[in-house]
Amino acid sequence: MQQRRPGRLLAAAMAVTLVAAAAAGCEKDTAGGRSAAGYPSKTLQLMVPAAPGGGWDLTARTMQKVLTDDKLVGESVEVYNVTGAAGTIGLSQLVAKNSGDPHHLMVMGLVMVGGVVANKSPVKLDQVTPIATLTAEQEVVVVPANSRYRTLEQLMTDAKANPASVTWGGGSAGGTDQILVGLLAKAAGADPKAMKYVAYSGGGESKAALLAGDLTAAVSGQSEFKDLVAAGKVRALAVSGATGVDVGAGTPTRTIKEQGYDVELMNWRGIVAPPGIDGPAKEAVTALIDRLHGSPGWKAALQQQGWEDFYRSGDAAAAYFADENRRITTVLTDSGLG
Repeated sequence: MQQRRPGRLLAAAMAVTLVAAAAAGCEKDTAGGRSAAGYPSKTLQLMVPAAPGGGWDLTARTMQKVLTDDKLVGESVEVYNVTGAAGTIGLSQLVAKNSGDPHHLMVMGLVMVGGVVANKSPVKLDQVTPIATLTAEQEVVVVPANSRYRTLEQLMTDAKANPASVTWGGGSAGGTDQILVGLLAKAAGADPKAMKYVAYSGGGESKAALLAGDLTAAVSGQSEFKDLVAAGKVRALAVSGATGVDVGAGTPTRTIKEQGYDVELMNWRGIVAPPGIDGPAKEAVTALIDRLHGSPGWKAALQQQGWEDFYRSGDAAAAYFADENRRITTVLTDSGLG
C-alpha cells in the first residue's frame, strides 16, 4: 500500500490541476473577454470619433491616464481617433468592425445624438451597447455687452414675434448649441424652424462674430465665454442646467427654468461598447468604468478640468441614452434637420 501512495497522490494532484484549468477557461466569455476579475484580458482600445484636441479626445486620454496610473487595468490602454460627421463615421466603424468585442470602447456624447439626425446616419445609437454617462457641462446664452437685451425673456419675446430679427450663433448644425436654440423656441411657443441659426466650426469663430455684431446672441458651453463675460464684453442671460453657475460675472447666472422656460440641457459625454457583447462582457465593462469613476485619479481629473460629475451606468445609463435620443431627435426634426 505504501508503494502505491505516491501514484495516488500524483493522480489527485493532476485532477486538481485539471479542475483549476477548466475553471479558469470558463471565465472566458464568448465575446472574447473575461469575467469582471479578468477584464480586460488584452489591450483596451478607446475610440475617439473626432479629431485630436476636442472634448471627446480629452475625455478618452484622461480615462487612459487614470486607468493606467491608478492601476485599474493590467493591460495597456490605447486611444485612437476616427474623424468625421459629428462622430457618426466612428459610430459606423464600431458597429461594423468591432461588433462583439468588449475590448473596443467609444467615447461619445450629446453631439453624436444630434449628429445621427443631422447627418441622416444609417447607423443609429440604439445599435451600440450603452455603458455610462461620465461628465457634463451647462450651456450658456450670451449677448454683446451693449445689447438691448437684459433678460432671456426679452430675447425670446422678439425671437417669437419676429424670428428674422434675432440671429443665433453656435457650433455645428445639429450640435448641442442648435439643440438648445430649438428647445428654447419650443418652450417660448415659437417655431424652431423659423430660428436664424448660424453654425460655426469653432468657439473662436462664434466669439468673433458676436463681438463684431454679426450675431444677436450666441450659445456655447459655459466655459467657452467665461473670459469675455469676466472682461465685461458679453452678458450672460441664462445657463441650461438645473442650478445656476458663475460663468464669469462673479455671481451665479440664472437658469433657463428659473426664468420661466421648461428647458434643461446638459452637454454630456459618455462611453459605449459595440453591439453583440453578451451579458458577462457587458457587466465586466460596466464594472471597470464604475471603478474608474470611483478612483482618486478620476475625482482629481473632474476638479482639474472643471467637469461636472454626471455619472450613470448600467440600466440607468441605457434609460438616459434612450430618453435623450427621443428628445433630441424630436427637437432637431422640429428644427428642420430631421
